[in-house]
Amino acid sequence: MQKIKVGVIGAGLMGPIHIEALRRLGFVEVVALCDSNQKRVEKEARQLNIPKTYTDYRELLEDREIEVIHNCTPNFMHFEVNKAIMEKGKKVISEKPLGINSSESERLVEIAKKTGSFNAINFNYRYFPLNQQVKAMISKGELGKINIIQGHYLQDWLLYDTDYNWRLDPQVGGESFAVSDLGSHWLDLVQYITGLKITAIFADLRTIIPIRKYPKREEVLTFAKRKLKRENYVEKEIKTEDYASLLLRFNNGARGVFTTSELCPGRKCRIFYEIDGSKCAVSWNHEKANQLWIGYRDKANEVLLRDPTLVYEQARPYIHYPGGHDEGWPDDIKNIFNNVYQFIRDGKDVFKDERNFPTFVDGHNVMLLVEAALKSNREQKWVEIESD
Repeated sequence: MQKIKVGVIGAGLMGPIHIEALRRLGFVEVVALCDSNQKRVEKEARQLNIPKTYTDYRELLEDREIEVIHNCTPNFMHFEVNKAIMEKGKKVISEKPLGINSSESERLVEIAKKTGSFNAINFNYRYFPLNQQVKAMISKGELGKINIIQGHYLQDWLLYDTDYNWRLDPQVGGESFAVSDLGSHWLDLVQYITGLKITAIFADLRTIIPIRKYPKREEVLTFAKRKLKRENYVEKEIKTEDYASLLLRFNNGARGVFTTSELCPGRKCRIFYEIDGSKCAVSWNHEKANQLWIGYRDKANEVLLRDPTLVYEQARPYIHYPGGHDEGWPDDIKNIFNNVYQFIRDGKDVFKDERNFPTFVDGHNVMLLVEAALKSNREQKWVEIESD
């Protein structure tokens, strides 16, 4: 069987993570890596044993061997790179956000439809097995009517004023930071598993650390730990939010609340939701991803462990090892890519055939939520959502 040949643009945090997940599929081969930083791309290519390197993504697009391209560039490049990939007739899998504003994301959806290009976006948290279990439970009516959806996404890697990352710069990351970077995953996840749509948002956003110390010389890598000497940094004003709380309304009448920040000591990657229905409740925490809490009014609560013999059929394909053999974040990225590439290998059409992965339409709809939060905070009022 001929392997699907892939090129990856971006050798920072996410590029190598994509590559590792793709190699676990068995029928996909990463043949090229591209990054504008020549030293970095050559180092990563040697480390990962990738034969071809490029420093200009336009040169990679000319490589006839490559069928699919993963866009792992910084946010401000997502639009131009995704656009160029589709116009070149290649298949594209993009990191989120789809663009730095809804004008860009809407345009990419239009280009995808016009060109008929295969497109997907990496909302990977959908593919933890127990999130698939919750989706199945809700579809079977086991929770009853969903009344309340609450949760948070908390990290601590930007706790100090000496912490800095390009995502904080609106010219590179976009006008929103906390809602766009972390919130987008949670907002997509809860809508996906419940089947509900967010119809209105009331947001409270704040920049808790308005001045950060920006290093003069070194490149700042995501999640990197370092110490700055005073002579090595300049002070930089931060104009994006590092804290956000959102009140939410859903299309079935349910209400919700969500908080996100990277200023929460001890929280490394706590994605948490609780969904309260009229029959029972469920809650899931990414830091304990192999456990699902199920709550009842009139009998003892339960904890369901990730085990292929215990979950519903819909969740079983996303579990690869027996119960007690924990799986985590790298595995859910493998799961989404497996869905994507099985679809490609089967020759299906992303616009006509049933699919089990998110596309640019999902990316655009989340971008509309991010912008609604920004508008709500500016105007201090509820903002209605008009999604595709």
